[in-house]
Amino acid sequence: MLKQRIITAVLMLLVLLPALFAQAVWPFALLTLVMIAAAGWEWARLNGFPGVSALLTGGVVAAGSALLWQAGWIGHTPGMLWVLAMLVWVLGGALVLGRGVEAWQHVPRALRLLGGVLLLWLAWLAIAEGKARGLNFLLSVFCLVWMADIAAYFSGRAFGRRKLAPVISPGKSWEGVYGGMAGVLLLALAWIAFDQRGLADSASLYTLLLQRWGWAGLLASCLFLSSLSVVGDLFESLVKRSAGAKDSSALLPGHGGVLDRIDALLPVCPLALALVLS
Repeated sequence: MLKQRIITAVLMLLVLLPALFAQAVWPFALLTLVMIAAAGWEWARLNGFPGVSALLTGGVVAAGSALLWQAGWIGHTPGMLWVLAMLVWVLGGALVLGRGVEAWQHVPRALRLLGGVLLLWLAWLAIAEGKARGLNFLLSVFCLVWMADIAAYFSGRAFGRRKLAPVISPGKSWEGVYGGMAGVLLLALAWIAFDQRGLADSASLYTLLLQRWGWAGLLASCLFLSSLSVVGDLFESLVKRSAGAKDSSALLPGHGGVLDRIDALLPVCPLALALVLS
């Protein structure tokens, strides 16, 4: 299993890194469009639309993203869209997680499908928008999610006592969440210090938050985004548990599916833009 995970990770990096570091936006936008289409296929299957229906859903996600691209929204997205995305994730996430796994099964399948497609469109547009703002900005958003996850894992293993959501994700603890938040705050301070050296192609998320909201706003924003990364993770876990699935798919051997890799990015990318652009 470990060998398989390593091979898959290496292959993903060989594909991802050239697109990520390309000066133009389109290679990365195209690659992530393919990935978000695969996530749409997975979402449909998890919510009771297998076979051709799932393939069509992936196609709809890809086509909708392409239309947004063609319309010139990358780099010019209305700030109000990200504010609406924030409201959807904060209110909707609280509602879905609060009601639990059993309640998700009673939401009409068509509504679940449509909601997932809209969230995937928003996520792809936010990721492409982040790339248009600069590599430093995009990486700072990605690394926030990765740091929150890694720090939560180690702090949870070391200090975890109180379960966060035992029915949805038994391995998560409140101590892990707090550790993830602390890791993100340290990352923000280090990244701001790096930005001040003037070596990056753009301002990072953390520098923009500091400029816009001050130190108190930076602290609150980092805690908020860290918590929403947990919401994204729990949301996908809830959907998988409702479907009786361990992974969203087997597209990435050793790693599960695309949704398993981007679940925390789904809320964080749009909400990071809401905090710096609204």
